[in-house]
Amino acid sequence: MISKKPIRIISLILILSIIVNVESEAVFGKKKSSLFGKDNDSEYIILSGGPALRKWEDLRIEKYQHDRWWGNFIRSARARIQELRKEKGEKYKITWLVYKPSYETRSSEDDNPLISWVNSVQKKYNVNLVWIFKSNEIINYINNGRDRKKTKIDGFEYYGHSNRYAFLIEYSNDIIGASTVYLHENDLKQIRRTSFNRKAICVSYGCNTGESMSKKWRQATGIKMRAAIGKTDYSNPLKPVVVPPGYWNDFRLRLKRRR
Repeated sequence: MISKKPIRIISLILILSIIVNVESEAVFGKKKSSLFGKDNDSEYIILSGGPALRKWEDLRIEKYQHDRWWGNFIRSARARIQELRKEKGEKYKITWLVYKPSYETRSSEDDNPLISWVNSVQKKYNVNLVWIFKSNEIINYINNGRDRKKTKIDGFEYYGHSNRYAFLIEYSNDIIGASTVYLHENDLKQIRRTSFNRKAICVSYGCNTGESMSKKWRQATGIKMRAAIGKTDYSNPLKPVVVPPGYWNDFRLRLKRRR
């Protein structure tokens, strides 16, 4: 008669082996991404344009003046960086592109160390601060700032002056009421859409970019861009808003969904 003990022992070993394999798969297999985070293999890009000079703006009618405070596009970007750090954690890749020349000239005008103040944000929140000087550096960073086969872009946000056709990276700093450095919607076709995750978040907080530029952005990247139809207001730099009767370009769509 064959003893049942060896059979029971073998069965127990097989059961334990299955449990161990399942747990191992949970830790090192499919669950690995949730432990280490896909976020560590992706990146969020924030772009801050430069402020106008007061010597030019003070010559204009008051209602057309801009940037009485130098930090409109810095403080709002900082607030967003804080949100991302809380949401994504300390290891998440955040890159902050800032147009340096305008802050240098405004620093001299205000007699304040603006460049040092911007650098302090980089140190406090551990972001990759990249000073830019030309508009083509923006697209170059999107395409080549990191190995885009490994590190995709989770989001892109713009804080700065703009019109319906362009991000006005520099505005009323060199010439009153004009831009000498800008990223035009026709330049967007140079962006490699494979740089982005499919569900990336893209937002422009510049004026009027929801009227034309956002459409070109989607054509170039395959990603919808939330943007303003009308002007934006940075009076509360923690949360730029659209000035009535303007609205966000997805506003009507949201109302339709709620119904």
